[in-house]
Amino acid sequence: MTQPSLDVIAIGNAIIDVIANCDDAAIEELGLARGGMTLIDADQAHGLYAAMGPAREISGGSAANTLAGLAALGARCGFVGQVAQDQLGEVFTHDIRAAGIEFPVPARAGDPPTGRCLIFVTPDGQRTMNTFLGASHYLPAEALDEAVIADAAVLYLEGYLWDPEEPRAAMRKAIAAARKAGRKIAFTPSESFVIDRHRADFLSLIDAGEIDVLFCNEHEMAALTGIADFEAGIAMLAPKIPVLVVTRSQDGAVAVAGGVRSQVAAEPVDKVVDTTGAGDLFAAGFLFGHVRGMTVSDCLRLGAICASEIISHYGARPEEDLKAFVAERMG
Repeated sequence: MTQPSLDVIAIGNAIIDVIANCDDAAIEELGLARGGMTLIDADQAHGLYAAMGPAREISGGSAANTLAGLAALGARCGFVGQVAQDQLGEVFTHDIRAAGIEFPVPARAGDPPTGRCLIFVTPDGQRTMNTFLGASHYLPAEALDEAVIADAAVLYLEGYLWDPEEPRAAMRKAIAAARKAGRKIAFTPSESFVIDRHRADFLSLIDAGEIDVLFCNEHEMAALTGIADFEAGIAMLAPKIPVLVVTRSQDGAVAVAGGVRSQVAAEPVDKVVDTTGAGDLFAAGFLFGHVRGMTVSDCLRLGAICASEIISHYGARPEEDLKAFVAERMG
């Protein structure tokens, strides 16, 4: 097997996050699913944007956020996703390339526009996300360069992109290319509602041994296994996956690798400002340690530290020097 030139290549939604503060009453008045993620159409996106207060526009997308964290830690990364030929597409392209991440997919002409996620943040830091996926759902399989996929140590996939036929075909093509090259595949189902739609597909990937590292939170694990009890869910899922990582918000995270269980407490923060991207940056820290051959315990600690940086400010991209931030806390 040849030495890969990239540590991680990811396939995911190319989205701009539009983030605004609001009170709890606004969430109820707008009929939003507090703390969750809801897919919306273009008309709904326009309506919610008009209802938002002053907002910040920051590049996002789950897998892209994870790559931003990885790149900030010093990993070599590539991204496969679709933007449109519009202003937000230019912003996304600039931001991801400025982070040192390879992004070779050309922008798409015409409608729909670049995807955006309208995020309402309540005073407790909880985020309510409303996502218009736009151009990101038109990523064709031919946009994939199989040689580039094969040249990364880890292929990372986000479940959010499993819904539409074109990106799903692209991800299946990428899985085959990574497997043929002997590379590892990491996967996150992204959200419980995604699992509700594609549970059979995801379980099939797991049962076929296509997933080497699975990231999920405890609610997603319950949706995937059909088991509400946390320990019973771990017991069912862990034997099927080489590395299972389950986050539990303020209760830290658990990983099971080769039958050995490790866990980590959540890192303390002075104030939780915005939980957007916490899971994405946890995955970044864990994967960085994983590709560097660190112990599972150290990978978990890295993930927890990276997540703590993200929840201390608005947006899902690191603002601190993440490498220095981690080095100081790892000791």
